[in-house]
Amino acid sequence: MIRGVLRLVLPALAFVTILPMIPGIDFHGNFMSALLISLLFGLMLWLVELLVVFVAALWTVASLGLALLWLIPLWVIGFWVLPALALLLTAHFVPQHLTVTGFFPAAMAGLVIMFIGLLTSKSFKRKQND
Repeated sequence: MIRGVLRLVLPALAFVTILPMIPGIDFHGNFMSALLISLLFGLMLWLVELLVVFVAALWTVASLGLALLWLIPLWVIGFWVLPALALLLTAHFVPQHLTVTGFFPAAMAGLVIMFIGLLTSKSFKRKQND
């Protein structure tokens, strides 16, 4: 329960405080709108990840597994790209509250959001308790 609240509140705090410090990202609104944008961002991230996994599975099956030679290194190198794409999609749907000008600011914000997700993930909690 507490982790769920943190997974909603921490990105909202990032939208209000940290992300506007990145050149190219502007947030216009209050904390309640940041909470709603955080929910929308979570939905967009889920959709982007679902689409990427679907395309990767299709590509792997179609190439009889040879695509994994490309997909695994791409996944390791570009794991922060998915939050960046989700942030660009979120900004597209709520331009009155969030504007992102370009992929580089979105990538930097994706790193911040990925770090927040790492802090609130179950696996991080387990490693800390061991």
